[in-house]
Amino acid sequence: MDWASVPHDVLPASASTQWQAQNLSYLMQAIMAVRVTLKSAAGELEEAANSDVDEINQSLAAIAAAMSTPPHLEQVSTIFGLSRFEQMILLCCVGQALDPAFPGLLANAQSLTGESYTTIQLAMQCFADPHWSAVTERRPLRAWQLVHWASHPEPSRAALQIDEAILHHLMGEPYHDPVVTAMLKPHSPLAGQTPLQPSHQTLLEQMVVLLQTSQAAPLLQLCGTLRDLQWAIAHQVSEQLQWPSYRLPSDAIPSDRADLQNLIRRWQRWVKLQPSLLCLEITTITTAAGSQPPLVEAFLDEINVPLLIITDGRLPFTPRSMMTFEVTGLQYGEQLQLWRAAWPERDPTFELELARLASQFRLSAPLIQTASAAVQADETSPAAEWGDRLWDFCRAQARPQLEGLAQPITINATWEDLILPQREKSLLHQITTHVRQQAQVYQQWGFASKNQRGLGLTALFAGVSGTGKTTAAEILAHELNLDLFRIDLSAIMSKYIGETEKNLRKIFDAAEVGGAILLFDEADALFGKRTQVKDSHDRHANIEVSYLLQRMEAYQGLAILTTNLKDNLDQAFLRRLRFILNFPYPKQPERSQIWARVFPAATPTKGLDFELLGQLDVTGGNIKAIALNAAFLAAEAGKPVTMQHILEATRTEYWKLGRSLTNTEIQYWEVD
Repeated sequence: MDWASVPHDVLPASASTQWQAQNLSYLMQAIMAVRVTLKSAAGELEEAANSDVDEINQSLAAIAAAMSTPPHLEQVSTIFGLSRFEQMILLCCVGQALDPAFPGLLANAQSLTGESYTTIQLAMQCFADPHWSAVTERRPLRAWQLVHWASHPEPSRAALQIDEAILHHLMGEPYHDPVVTAMLKPHSPLAGQTPLQPSHQTLLEQMVVLLQTSQAAPLLQLCGTLRDLQWAIAHQVSEQLQWPSYRLPSDAIPSDRADLQNLIRRWQRWVKLQPSLLCLEITTITTAAGSQPPLVEAFLDEINVPLLIITDGRLPFTPRSMMTFEVTGLQYGEQLQLWRAAWPERDPTFELELARLASQFRLSAPLIQTASAAVQADETSPAAEWGDRLWDFCRAQARPQLEGLAQPITINATWEDLILPQREKSLLHQITTHVRQQAQVYQQWGFASKNQRGLGLTALFAGVSGTGKTTAAEILAHELNLDLFRIDLSAIMSKYIGETEKNLRKIFDAAEVGGAILLFDEADALFGKRTQVKDSHDRHANIEVSYLLQRMEAYQGLAILTTNLKDNLDQAFLRRLRFILNFPYPKQPERSQIWARVFPAATPTKGLDFELLGQLDVTGGNIKAIALNAAFLAAEAGKPVTMQHILEATRTEYWKLGRSLTNTEIQYWEVD
């Protein structure tokens, strides 16, 4: 049978190429050998005609010798280890699928039963070196789903059918399995993707070496929240290996065990026929009670082919042969080089601006290029404002990522709004100095290269509620021109193992991009003394504290922790803080100063005695609340704010605090 006699609608569109034509010719000649064998079994050929098989085999050898790569039939037979008998069964199923006359030939060969399809009974009768194991699940025909065995009361007469993906591949098409591609899709790089920087290029090289040389199929885990960068590295890995990459979200993994096994086996078959890289993106690591998403852990344990895992954090379980790589943002030197490349013509002053940007923020290469291009394209912006424009662009990058994770605080406070002892004010000024000069001290003076640990800038503000801790944080943000976010501890703490660390990771990673100031309010709730480990809950709590300490040391922005109970904090934690500021309860002179500054200039007042108001034994926060309430009372009465309004507002505030207003506190007050 010549391949040209095959019906036109079964010829592949690419059969015009030389290899495709040779591959198809080889397949059709191999099917011809099956036809001759079947006709001989049916008594339709003279005995001398059996010599046709020898001629076909010679023709097959000649075709294969002329091909640049072996025909797909031989590749499949070699890769899966098919015996000659199993190959004849496979070819019989292919002929049945391609040749309209084949069912009649099968029926004639099975004259006693009359089935017009391939069966193991037929194969045992017609083909040389028969063995029943060919259709058992331990042999490749069924183990690799090359053929499917239909249900039948008599197994020997059950129909055998070629798998669709295998049929297409034998016909010369690149391997493609529609069952698998229904759950995953090819991964292609983002448009305009920039080359990897040196630190990420090192990760890439390490991963490629592991995939090329590892005896066991490795699992490589890329941890981090920089998804575009993780996928860029994954694409570069597939490019260097010349393996196409495919993307599988974890929620697409079947929850049914049989479906899972089918997916695993079909992907393993795919990799054998077409080396490829599967990239699994784990979008949800844990659910209630610490359970995994549907059969993710089983999938990783059983897949046994090279796999790249994209995750936010390390998996809470350890699959076989897994190597973990942390994908972090660009280092200072890499960012500075990108800034310099984007601003080739710059004066020394602007060089300092670029150094500050590289030190304070952690932007990707595309963002640096976008920011620079936007500022340079604005012809109305004078050169003197370029640094400020770039700074504002950089600090804005974290805002969308921090939404839902932290509460932005509107910055209004100035140094005049804060009444503190001189020592505490001096420490606040030192904090601003450390933030501003970190590029020079860490990078230019070499402190970062000498010791990578302990470079994170963390300050503890300790004092009772209302003594000015949040106001001080606002002042620092205003002074440094940075965003301030309050962290809601109740929102990030979770009873499920691993979830608190995951939430903290998202916060720090997002904040680092825009150099935001993080304010952990009432930090003793999370950072209290580590307990003696008595059970898994204690161990989990200690892990949370340790993780936070690690992230604070690595965070290149400013983290501020506030507490009402400094003594409750772990001493190991306190040792890692760079600044500790005590916000004392204000005495009468300080309270009088606060009263003198609490009312805006536009607020009408009459007869207010700030010295007498300082007798009220309250904090600055209470003073603000009293002043605001008094302003509403005065507005309702259509009068300026007087001592009488403040007295009424004070009684309301004291009632809220569960206290009684004493005569000593309002002694000498003149009220109506």
